[in-house]
Amino acid sequence: MAIAPGLATSTDPYPVEDDGPQVDAPGLNYFVFALFFIFGGITSLNDVIIPKLKELFTLSFFEASLVQFWFFIAYAVVGIPGARLVKRLGYMRGAVAGLLAMMAGCLLFIPASQTALFPMFLLAYFILATGVVLVQIVANPLISLLGPQRTTHSRLTFAQAFNSLGTTIFPYFGAVLILGGLATVSADQLSGVQLAAYRTAESQAIVNGYLGLATALAIVAGVVWLFRNRLKGEKHEQTSLADGLALLKRPRFGYGAACIFLYVGAEVAIGTFIVNYLMQAQVLNLPEQDAGKLISLYWGGALVGRFIGSAVLRMVSPGLLLATVAAGAISLLAISANATGTIAGYSLLAVGLMNAIMFPTIFSLACEKLGPRAADGSGIINVAICGGAIIPPMFGALADATSLAFALVLPAACYAIIAGFGIFARRPA
Repeated sequence: MAIAPGLATSTDPYPVEDDGPQVDAPGLNYFVFALFFIFGGITSLNDVIIPKLKELFTLSFFEASLVQFWFFIAYAVVGIPGARLVKRLGYMRGAVAGLLAMMAGCLLFIPASQTALFPMFLLAYFILATGVVLVQIVANPLISLLGPQRTTHSRLTFAQAFNSLGTTIFPYFGAVLILGGLATVSADQLSGVQLAAYRTAESQAIVNGYLGLATALAIVAGVVWLFRNRLKGEKHEQTSLADGLALLKRPRFGYGAACIFLYVGAEVAIGTFIVNYLMQAQVLNLPEQDAGKLISLYWGGALVGRFIGSAVLRMVSPGLLLATVAAGAISLLAISANATGTIAGYSLLAVGLMNAIMFPTIFSLACEKLGPRAADGSGIINVAICGGAIIPPMFGALADATSLAFALVLPAACYAIIAGFGIFARRPA
């Protein structure tokens, strides 16, 4: 029996809300696309900087993955409080708060470089990620509100393409600027004052890059502030923390949140170690900078796939398409782990194409019919992104104990569970 929007039978333990008002703000789509571009690009820079820090501080794979841990653990710490802050401030002012926090994180790379202490870099990443979380809490539900509900899957996938544009562009130029100036000596050949001086000098390239980002973020925050009252029809349901967590009792939402955790963890784990993977003699045997440039192919595959996916999702069941691409990712990982040379390297890079529609599709499938509780759902989904903090260290520890190729079994297991969610959620909520 069909149930009218916003109503439920007395036996339905998980009543669905209506879709809430559609926001009337022509042109706001472009602002949201810009937000996706910014936080996507900044997040992908981690993949370039990790091999640099690994060399500077002579880190193991596990220790190097702590960069991702401190970046993505911010999603767990800030996700729900951030959603409550956004509901209090409104979407536009919440975006300004996030952009300013990102700027503060960028500026913290200055004392991190001057002290030449690895924990200071980790603190800078945590503050930077705090701002990214706030911006992402704003961006995802805004896309749902800026158009009809029936095209939400397609619209969010299209917006994620701009996220992928950032993740494609930033690593390439980051590799040129940050990995291009490595000295003829390495940190493991130095000690004492010489080692500290080397770390400070070599990390200056990181500082310069983030100073430029801080300037750009300040400009964007100023522009957004000027248009802080433009959003009309915005509505938020005031709920307690317990009410927000109660969404996890809905099987569709709970399973979807778990898949966001696994997807982000798998994607970040691969991106974190892809430079080291491609540098291996049995794979592509590339210098560090050349391997770093190829990160753009990994994220560029997601860019191309999201533009294609935004069209395909208008014709194909989102759940079945999700299951299909997850199976494709598993196949590519198996090929890479059991091959050598070009096949091993490029099959791993091609996983980015399979990743393309996963986040937006999982998000929109999990959050269908949340209506005015969209901010709560977005906050919890953002907590689930902390998978990027948990899975990469597990991958690093497994790689330290075995090999980078064997460790690919971990993201493959994540994709297998995601494929199951696609089948589970193949029908509309």
